Amino acid sequence: MGALTRAVRNVSRRKIRTFLVIIALSFSMAIMISIPAGIMANQEAAQSIIENYNNTITSMQEEINKTSTLIEISASSRRGMVGMPVPVFGREETFINATVIDEISTIEGVKDIVPFLEVSSEETTEETMSTPRGSFTISRPVYTITGVCLKSTFIDEYSILPTNVMDGRNLTEGDCGVIIISLNLSDYYSVYVGDKLKVCSETFNVVGVYNSTARTVYMNITDVQRITDNMGNVSRLDVYVEDISYVDGIAEVIEAAYPELYVTTYQDRLANLERTQAMYEATLENAESTISQTQAVAFQEILIAIVATSLIVLFMMLYTVRERTKEIGVLKAIGFSNWNVMSQFILEGILLSVMAGGVGTLIGIVGAPVISSLLLPSVNPFSTQQSGFPRQNINFGTALSQSVTVTPDPQTLLLAFGVFLLLGALGSLYPAWRAARTSPMEALRYE
Repeated sequence: MGALTRAVRNVSRRKIRTFLVIIALSFSMAIMISIPAGIMANQEAAQSIIENYNNTITSMQEEINKTSTLIEISASSRRGMVGMPVPVFGREETFINATVIDEISTIEGVKDIVPFLEVSSEETTEETMSTPRGSFTISRPVYTITGVCLKSTFIDEYSILPTNVMDGRNLTEGDCGVIIISLNLSDYYSVYVGDKLKVCSETFNVVGVYNSTARTVYMNITDVQRITDNMGNVSRLDVYVEDISYVDGIAEVIEAAYPELYVTTYQDRLANLERTQAMYEATLENAESTISQTQAVAFQEILIAIVATSLIVLFMMLYTVRERTKEIGVLKAIGFSNWNVMSQFILEGILLSVMAGGVGTLIGIVGAPVISSLLLPSVNPFSTQQSGFPRQNINFGTALSQSVTVTPDPQTLLLAFGVFLLLGALGSLYPAWRAARTSPMEALRYE
């Protein structure tokens, strides 16, 4: 009878013990699979955040450079980096009387004035916000209505409409009674190109869907003024001057004439970008530090799993050798060599590792997200945005603030299984050597 056959028979002969050992070893195997998978998932999420950050900062810098002759005027100072509104929940929206347009247009050096009207939807939704002091629920508008002045000169020369329309068409001069909506708003209402959407109390035809994470509806500014009862009002003015050298002077004139308005120039936007960039870089450094700490914890946990696996196999095989001392004596008495005895016990340890490794692999594949979340520290540096961060402009989206997908890759599974078999062999080595060194006479006298 071969050593492998004897090993299989001996393992199967002690079913309950074998079952318990396999369960213990399989969880060690699952840990060895899940923790590296969790680390890799966090690293991928962090890398995605960094790439998104770099791309967003670059695009914002390009946008600011394109608007060096732009002066933004708004009724509220709570605005984002490039004219994007920052929602202020629970506060009344304020507007600018459109007569200001005619007055500002008389200032020397003013080239064009593009009006916008931004109004929050009447429909609201409940959202849970997380802060260092706990969580709370707020009511916020489902979407923002943005009215634009649909003059062909404005559409062609200035970026007043989304450029990433993915279905249908964009708004054009003369459009009335039609809208374009963001992709996530399209998904929220299950409304697509050709369908109708009720905005305020009026129904509009959806002619386009553009790709954006912000729920926004774009339409003709006169439509917004009518349905929101804001005839003669705007919320923002984009004032374009003939030359960059006029910007500071015109901005000072506007600020002096209309102290209640908030005026932003190229230099203001650039300073805001630099502050935002510094804040995000500090947050990214914190994220990298957190991931480094997580990797250290992961290394310690994997080391513990390796040691635990080796000790389980070692003590199990030592007990087996002691239990089967007489059997070893009989085998050696009938002519079995030291190598025959030793190889049998090593094969038994490897066989246990193979069975436990198979079960542990299944547990690791299915339970990797749960196991990694339980054993690894939370890597969530972007869960709450710091004060002053423009949410509307830089949206890290999923990243680490949402649960990452933890899926062990084939390389990790094969490496962990190989290490597990090696640990089974090493854990069996000393008990097998001890069994092989047992004297037949002493073994047969053992009680």
